[in-house]
Amino acid sequence: MNYWFKPKRFWKWFAFYYPVNLKGWIVTIVLFVFAVLIFCRIDSTSHSVSDTLFSFAPWIIGLMLIYDLLCFRTGEYPSWWRRDIMRN
Repeated sequence: MNYWFKPKRFWKWFAFYYPVNLKGWIVTIVLFVFAVLIFCRIDSTSHSVSDTLFSFAPWIIGLMLIYDLLCFRTGEYPSWWRRDIMRN
């Protein structure tokens, strides 16, 4: 299977997906550019730093959830999340 993302393990149970295919890089760059554009638009109409951050937080959380779902759907499943049935 041609994966768009591969997981990188850090700590004990967590994974960070990184792009390994052209489609994965395109998705990553498009979402990053979209986040920057949203931030610039919000920052231009805000009056303070806290106003900007509170307005931008829901957008970045939503974008990160979309990115996480795309990585999980089109990426390789982390091998360390599988349980060995014979051990239990």
